[in-house]
Amino acid sequence: MKVYLDNAATTPVAPEVAELMCAIIRDNFGNPSSTHAFGRESKGLIENSRRSIAQKLNCKPGEIIFTSGGTEADNFAFHCAIRDLGVDRIITSPIEHHAVLHSAEFQEMASNKELVFVQVDNKGNIDLNDLETLLMEPKKTFVSIMHANNEIGTKIDLEKVSKLCREHGAYFHSDTVQTMGHYAFDLEKLDIDFITCAAHKLHGPKGVGFLYINKNLKLKPMIHGGSQERGMRGGTENLYGIVGMAKALDLAYEDLEGHIKHVQGLKTYMIDKLRGMNNNFEFHGEIDPEKSLYTVLNICFPPINNSELLLLTLDLNGVACSGGSACTSGANTGSHVLGGINAPTGRPNARFSFSRYTTKEEIDYALEQIQKVLDKDLI
Repeated sequence: MKVYLDNAATTPVAPEVAELMCAIIRDNFGNPSSTHAFGRESKGLIENSRRSIAQKLNCKPGEIIFTSGGTEADNFAFHCAIRDLGVDRIITSPIEHHAVLHSAEFQEMASNKELVFVQVDNKGNIDLNDLETLLMEPKKTFVSIMHANNEIGTKIDLEKVSKLCREHGAYFHSDTVQTMGHYAFDLEKLDIDFITCAAHKLHGPKGVGFLYINKNLKLKPMIHGGSQERGMRGGTENLYGIVGMAKALDLAYEDLEGHIKHVQGLKTYMIDKLRGMNNNFEFHGEIDPEKSLYTVLNICFPPINNSELLLLTLDLNGVACSGGSACTSGANTGSHVLGGINAPTGRPNARFSFSRYTTKEEIDYALEQIQKVLDKDLI
């Protein structure tokens, strides 16, 4: 049996999405910038997708700019905010995705901007009092704090942080890659400047995403060379990817509450079974459903021999999970997120992440393999 529990890295493409994309690839090859019928048809598909996404997020279609994914969207927000909005300082957290951290560090170096890190506790919660203290300083500020952490699942109160930023005149960007398509967003109500999406995190295709840019912001183009994407991002659009992403979001919103209930049930079940298996299991980040992303569970295993073989052993037995962010899995350093919350370094950890396609039978099989690892102690 093979069990895929690494959905925070990427999700399987929904069959309905794959079927639609294949039809688009086959039948809609016209350049969306062409004025003939073939081009107009392709352009119509893009704009219909934009309207569909905007409707679900309760924002204007013109506020959705299609990108190659979440990393580009994060870079887009940083680049334009620093260049066009008169920002002098960046505030972020030490446990952000590297798409944010590396962008912040680059802007600190290249644009000579001050970079400040808000404090986080040992569960990955940001210190709102520390953030408010930082925001009280009279500096034009760009704040970037992710909605839910991709490694440990700890979630912020997006509305509370956005209000705090507005009260102090700061611009606010949130990496919502792990939560888009998993929670409802009302961008008419949520006063925020930028949020991001990567389609492959919600059963859509890789290589496509979007950046929401609040209509009140006046920004210059990110990529020059064409008038595509309201002049903000030159280059021929990824037609089939955009249509696939819109379809994936359609499917997510068909039964969002049912999806949440199903996946949270699996996560809670796995937590309970692990605690019954061995009382030395601990969990990185928040696990309270109100404070935690329901698709992610980061497990701190009991001390075992040859802990570096844990993931390999699970993989050989058909269970796919992660030791941290897949984006940095090739690095020879430990997780900056676990380091940022002072997690114990002498015990192995693994991130298990679920989707609406995950079943209880798959969780049971994964638990069986974990039990075998503990019984053999990897010797």
